[in-house]
Amino acid sequence: MLLVYIDDIIITGNNAALVQDFISVLARCFSLKDLGPLEYFLGVEVVSCLQGLLLSQRRYITDLLARTKMIDARTFTTPLATSYVLTLHSCTTLTDPTEFRAIVGSLQYFSLTRPNIVYVVNKLPQYMHRLTTDHWIATKRLLRYLCGTIDYGIMLHRQSPLALHVYSDPDWAVNKDDFTSTSTYIVYLDRNLISWSSKKQRTVARSSTKAEYRLFASTAAELRWITSLLGELGLTLSQQPVIYCDNVDAINLCSNLVFHSRMKHVALDFHFIRQQVQADILRVTHVFSTDQRADALT
Repeated sequence: MLLVYIDDIIITGNNAALVQDFISVLARCFSLKDLGPLEYFLGVEVVSCLQGLLLSQRRYITDLLARTKMIDARTFTTPLATSYVLTLHSCTTLTDPTEFRAIVGSLQYFSLTRPNIVYVVNKLPQYMHRLTTDHWIATKRLLRYLCGTIDYGIMLHRQSPLALHVYSDPDWAVNKDDFTSTSTYIVYLDRNLISWSSKKQRTVARSSTKAEYRLFASTAAELRWITSLLGELGLTLSQQPVIYCDNVDAINLCSNLVFHSRMKHVALDFHFIRQQVQADILRVTHVFSTDQRADALT
């Protein structure tokens, strides 16, 4: 198996001799440099251990903190304060957003290995056109949080059954500027966290059920893509994927054959999830709010 990005390649396989033979074939056709066992790839550090692989971005974070003169800053234990809600017109407007935009652009790349900051990284770019002191304080707080959690990363365990399950949850109408919702989901391959998202919904949902159902559609699409990718790699799931949701009405809507008139303004494209549930391709089940892991992204 090869992972190719421009001129950087990761090669892996169960047969070490076959992997080395393939590298030799490439070397005869192209000018290449064998860097040995995987340690660093596109800004992501890879540490191998008995349990699996630890992915982190320690060096990338250190460079950003040094560039912003925050390397020795006082740290925070959370990436965002819960005492106030960021809004477009909060506090005093700042005239020069150049540094803010540069930092936010750099923070986007951290979400590759740090799902715990995805919500803040998704929120801050929404204020690039009107930066205020509150937004700048939130940015500095996130940098302080990264300063105290440089070594954090994602652990990929070697021994893991092929079972997909997802936690999905929107924060309904929490955005005080336009009352849109934020869709979030986290995808596990057994205990390995492999995909996550925290995005602002484009339209206003008039109920939490409608916000949840819109999220189901994007979550189901992500699951279909991951399932297809696993199939191309020759891997078969041990059971159908499961979506865990804490909204009972949205769950019932997935399997209800009656199309309610109250739901007609929800785009029909979202209803392809119902077909997957009926065909036993996907299962949607209830989880208590206290066990909803996707809340970490809202």
